[in-house]
Amino acid sequence: MSDHSEKDLQRTVTELEAKSATAARIFDLRLIIGALFVVYGVIVTIAGINPSHASLAKSEGVNINLWTGIAMLLLGVFFLGWLKLRPTPPPPPAADPDEPGGTGLGRAGGTAGPGGPGRKPTGE
Repeated sequence: MSDHSEKDLQRTVTELEAKSATAARIFDLRLIIGALFVVYGVIVTIAGINPSHASLAKSEGVNINLWTGIAMLLLGVFFLGWLKLRPTPPPPPAADPDEPGGTGLGRAGGTAGPGGPGRKPTGE
């Protein structure tokens, strides 16, 4: 392989790592869980605003839909606030092979051997 193709490969790997980090931030579980709790909390709270006499009788006079909806809203807002206050940190930058001190090996830090890239050989 020539140096040109290795540099292209390294650049491609770096671009894919950046895209992967962006995807990880977009699909953070806190966002998904928080959004679902807020949506379902709104639906259950609306159902609990005007309870029927039959539903109050089933729950022994407690407006369970209203209280559950409010709790779901609070939990959803908690998850979304947690996401806003502590976002997913970006991955650390890899060493650039063109800069002085850069190894050109990315995060692997070693050459490919019998155990694969970046692995130290076991006692032989």
